[in-house]
Amino acid sequence: MRPIGGTGNFVPWDGGCAFVGRDVSVVPEHSHYAIQITFGSEPGIRFRASAADPWTAYGGAIIASRQPHSMDARAMRANAVLFVEPETREGRALAERYLTAGIAPMPDDVVSRMAPAVFAAWQDRRSARAVAEAARAVINALTGGLEPSVVSDPRILRAMAHIKSHIDAPLTLEAVAAEAYLSPSRFRHLFVEQTGMALRPYILWRRFLRVWELLTAGESLSSAAHRAGFADAAHLTRTSRRVFGIPPSALRIAGALPADDVGS
Repeated sequence: MRPIGGTGNFVPWDGGCAFVGRDVSVVPEHSHYAIQITFGSEPGIRFRASAADPWTAYGGAIIASRQPHSMDARAMRANAVLFVEPETREGRALAERYLTAGIAPMPDDVVSRMAPAVFAAWQDRRSARAVAEAARAVINALTGGLEPSVVSDPRILRAMAHIKSHIDAPLTLEAVAAEAYLSPSRFRHLFVEQTGMALRPYILWRRFLRVWELLTAGESLSSAAHRAGFADAAHLTRTSRRVFGIPPSALRIAGALPADDVGS
């Protein structure tokens, strides 16, 4: 039986990240903050919104923020999972264009034109930048240059920047609201209005990003948990199962890809 989480690489960029790997099995039902874009090296990756629903096969799928889902990637040699933060311009455009339902199919032409470049960059281990550029080209093809009708409030973006730079420390509503020059009650309301979620789940998302970065750099699970603001490795593992359906150890994140293309 395939391991549940698979083996691959984590590649972040501002506003999103990608996991590209192989040997992924069935990921149990979960939901998370980010919009998810997933496709395989072959057609047929399957999703369902709950255990009561039938599996549906996709060439590629786009999944709304906080949408419960399970994934079955057993038919894939390799698969890519792209996460897009919903408050970014790309995230808002994706939501407006595709996500009236919780799980939407990717257009077949985008999958056929753009997905092979992601796997080629990853399999050739060209560079983290090459994988990120190929992944972001998929996102750009999906948004089609569509500008979202609502642009994130700069006060919220300023607060998010503070969270990112202080993710290893306790982050209270009062402290984050102060960065936006708002009262806690006004900030709480505006944050939900802008992102569709409360502050705590967003902070949790940023903590996971930090964990994945540290694991890529070779940190132990215990050290990564502590440095990302989790109480300990057990707390990280419990939370990962709830949010992503699997423990962080199941991902088996490989070391960092080369920083740049050779000769560039």
